Amino acid sequence: MSPYDNSAGIFVGTGQSPEYLALKLANRHGLIAGATGTGKTVTMQVLAEGFSRAGVPVFVSDVKGDLSGIAAAGQSSDAFVTRAKSMGYDYEPDRFPVVFWDLFGDKGHPVRATISEMGPLLLSQLLELNDVQEGVLNIAFRVADENGLLLIDLKDLRAVLGFIAEHAAELTAEYGNVSKATVGAIQRQLLVLENQGGAKFFGEPALALKDFLRVDREGRGAINVLAADKLMETPRLYATFLLWLLSELFEQMPEVGDPEKPNLVFFFDEAHLLFNDAPKPLLEKIEQVVRLIRSKGVGVYFVTQNPLDVPDKVLAQLSNRVQHALRAFTPRDQKAVKAAADTFRANPGLDTAHVIMELGKGEALVSFLEGNGTPRMVERVMICPPAARVGPVTPDERKAVMDASPVRGKYDTALDAESAYEVLHNRATQGTAPAEQPPQQGGGASDILGGIGAALSGIFGTGGSRSGRLTTGQAIAREVTRSVANRVVGQLAADLGKSLGGRTGGTIGRAIVRGTLGGVLRR
Repeated sequence: MSPYDNSAGIFVGTGQSPEYLALKLANRHGLIAGATGTGKTVTMQVLAEGFSRAGVPVFVSDVKGDLSGIAAAGQSSDAFVTRAKSMGYDYEPDRFPVVFWDLFGDKGHPVRATISEMGPLLLSQLLELNDVQEGVLNIAFRVADENGLLLIDLKDLRAVLGFIAEHAAELTAEYGNVSKATVGAIQRQLLVLENQGGAKFFGEPALALKDFLRVDREGRGAINVLAADKLMETPRLYATFLLWLLSELFEQMPEVGDPEKPNLVFFFDEAHLLFNDAPKPLLEKIEQVVRLIRSKGVGVYFVTQNPLDVPDKVLAQLSNRVQHALRAFTPRDQKAVKAAADTFRANPGLDTAHVIMELGKGEALVSFLEGNGTPRMVERVMICPPAARVGPVTPDERKAVMDASPVRGKYDTALDAESAYEVLHNRATQGTAPAEQPPQQGGGASDILGGIGAALSGIFGTGGSRSGRLTTGQAIAREVTRSVANRVVGQLAADLGKSLGGRTGGTIGRAIVRGTLGGVLRR
């Protein structure tokens, strides 16, 4: 028996017998729960190390900074050596391939998404908008789509909101009431988000999920560590980002059913923040993503203090359980103890509810799925010691890991491509949009067609190149726009009396692909 051999699964610890998490069933999701200081972080590190050894990429959020030590070799302390001996193996320090990420770009490579990829539902949750404000935000996205305006960063969204405020009277007739006061309220919430540092998250180059799915030359899965200590100061941004990431994984990864091992394992620390004050539509989408992402080969493990933090419908999807100690000082605590005990498959030789309250640090009640997909009886288990360092790396060690990172330089410099802000700013400075200019009289067909081509170029950006990397959706939109423009010009050559009109504008607008998350949340 050794934790360094994954043939039987990921070795977690020993009770009456060794406890292994079967790789084939690891995508059935899991829960790590327990009071503060009972060992949840160490258990998360043990599982992350095991997945990495098995060649499975891992994503973990490092809320306290402790998990960064997984990039450095552990130390053969007396406690670790003794515990390993008691479990029947010799302790061997080890280190693992780690990529550090940080939304703010301070302790890892920056993580960015575009406004379009985030979509109106998650943005409304992030900005804490009411129903009326959310409706206006949806109108802003629709107007951006129909006018070919790319929403990449916060200034793009501000520009579009300013545009709909200026044209509120016309838009109200088509989309419903749009008041300047409501737009102003959304703008103020955007300012709050920007003051909290949230503007750094929106922009390009946007995160390519394939960079999370790396395996090193030794066949070990990369452990992607998100520095979340500063991010936790804005918990709504933290929860919204992780939900967006889950939804992107759900949308982009192919269906694989039940693979021999997961394609990715996702650890969501402080999971209660995802569910606090979440509206019902958002909770339903969370449940949908958790239920269906299993078939994409992604395992999601929620880490929280209390099992009651997780809604019942989501909790029912979490098949692999590690329960550290709970303290029953209040009626709610007592309810949590009973709820935790009732979720395990009963063991006749174990009073689960009583044992939960007397577990020591590093001990846990464990129940993983068996080969036929049913939960094993709950066992009291001593968790094995991690092979990597327990505790944070130094700033110099973090810098060395980042300097050797496989994505070094790819995300470190932000790009400011032409998007809604620039287009609307140019229209405002020119006074009149090119499409609104009347055709010149007396010119030949070539002059008229040349003017129309220039108008299309000015409105939709079909002429000239855009600086920076195009996302997949933007590239598709650009090609569709060119195609439609060519058909329009051909038609006008046959009948110069017909104008470009709103007919093609609507077609082109609908061709804009907003981003993968919007597709998930609109289902």
